[in-house]
Amino acid sequence: MKIQSMFRHAGLLLVLSASTAFAQTSGSAVSDSISRYDNLNVQRNSATIDPQLAQKHYRRGNTYSNLDRLDEAIEEYQLSVTADPNFADSYRNLANIYYFQGKYEEAIPVLERFIQLQTERTAGLIASLNTLGELLRRSNRLEKAFEVDLKAIVNDPDNTSQVFVMGNTYYNAGDIEKAIAIYEKAITVMPNDAFIHRTLGRMYEESGRLEDALVEYRAAAELDSGSQFYKELVKTTESRLGL
Repeated sequence: MKIQSMFRHAGLLLVLSASTAFAQTSGSAVSDSISRYDNLNVQRNSATIDPQLAQKHYRRGNTYSNLDRLDEAIEEYQLSVTADPNFADSYRNLANIYYFQGKYEEAIPVLERFIQLQTERTAGLIASLNTLGELLRRSNRLEKAFEVDLKAIVNDPDNTSQVFVMGNTYYNAGDIEKAIAIYEKAITVMPNDAFIHRTLGRMYEESGRLEDALVEYRAAAELDSGSQFYKELVKTTESRLGL
């Protein structure tokens, strides 16, 4: 099975560039493709950026990836970013391989570098932010994960399930303030999600912020006017506040 089909976890897909889809239809054609990029014995100054050389290593890495020769693909992608430290596609494909191999610690800095190089909101950026946040949370680096998660919410505003995974992670770790901040950020990009309003209200209530909780419960009840549960939350909270 080709590596491009394997990078799914919790609904995420690290998107490979279109260039990785150039697998040949026969073994001899693939061999020819590799041979085409064999002449890479180039002496270079480490301070010199060589985009052309980086492209050659990148394309060779793609060929090895399509052959499932992943160790060789890794070496080529590493050579590519050595030739040009700003060659983003090589970082992305290298991160994909590390993720596929379960080398999550190796994947983290590569994903970080790929994200740093992005200037536009793309599918690759969205997937990388979500995956990086996931890996950081999994390794219990919650301070660092929190910064990434906030960016992921802004760049992937329709991913409500991911918001709840994020919020629950911080809440279960005993950091309700970070959980609150996650839902507050989510509200800015998903203002019409009644359940997010309700969840944020519950956390405000648990933190003793009843007035803020009431605002969120009222928003939830207005957005989902058929919910008796939300109406009861509003009524109970108003009663507690003497309203």
